[in-house]
Amino acid sequence: MRLVSLLASATEMIAELGCLDQMVGRSHECDYPPEVKTLPVVSTVQIDVDTDSAQIDAQIKQLAQASVAPQDAALKALSIYAIDVAQLQALRPDVIFTQTQCEVCAVSERDVTRAIEHLTGIQPRVVSLAPYRLSDVWEDILRVGQALGRRERAETLVQGYQRRLMHLSDATAHLGTKARVTVLEWLDPLMAAGNWTPELVAYAGGENVFGEIGQHSPWLSWDELQAADPDVLILSPCGFTLERTMVDLTLLRAHPLWQSLRAVKNGRVYAIDGNAYLNRSGPRLVESAELLGHVLWGERLGIEVNPGAWKRVE
Repeated sequence: MRLVSLLASATEMIAELGCLDQMVGRSHECDYPPEVKTLPVVSTVQIDVDTDSAQIDAQIKQLAQASVAPQDAALKALSIYAIDVAQLQALRPDVIFTQTQCEVCAVSERDVTRAIEHLTGIQPRVVSLAPYRLSDVWEDILRVGQALGRRERAETLVQGYQRRLMHLSDATAHLGTKARVTVLEWLDPLMAAGNWTPELVAYAGGENVFGEIGQHSPWLSWDELQAADPDVLILSPCGFTLERTMVDLTLLRAHPLWQSLRAVKNGRVYAIDGNAYLNRSGPRLVESAELLGHVLWGERLGIEVNPGAWKRVE
């Protein structure tokens, strides 16, 4: 089969299932494993992402407002991404992988459906993933495995991921009092992490403060954050690398309430690569939970993690 993945997590699933050699195209966000970077890119982002969190948020909100037609106030598609139809036509995919979870985070099923309408001579199958909680991610892996004729391999992978998470949970069960944890998925304005992240915090031996399992990430005010005053604060903005997150740290430090937070006073603020780990709904969510466990418990946990994926914020 000829595969095009327009979702970074789907690309990682395809790789884990041993079918990377069947990929002929990718999204602009698909960057792992590294060899996929040589594939043709089929999508682009239509906002300026080389600016700070506040400006990115403002651009998205402006697009959302522009997508409402004044004459009937009917909400149209939020078009943050564009698909190169000519490139897609040239690649002639049999299967296209996309998602329905979030139109802001990645190319959506709606984007793909509109692009396919302009193709001639081919009718690729669209496989849409819908991850909201960990069980959905496991189902998505099975769905990708089914589409690729690797269902048994997918089942084996999922069982392995689940065993690793249970091992992590068992390892943290007797280490001490659980820290109260807030994971920030956006920095300006503040957004706490929802969906699968509260589950990852729980497996890591922490107590999640904001955000609910299976629910979209909630906006958060500084007053709410100060009132909850978590023991540990983890910065992991959606789509940001570790280095990019550290750039926007100045936005937090400039706020008058920053220095009043318990986590800041006690030196328990950490940054984790959200683009590669926490925010990517694929196989590396298991490593994400282990990273969370490492920042909460340190060497006591006894699990090795990628040292380049996290950093203590001084």
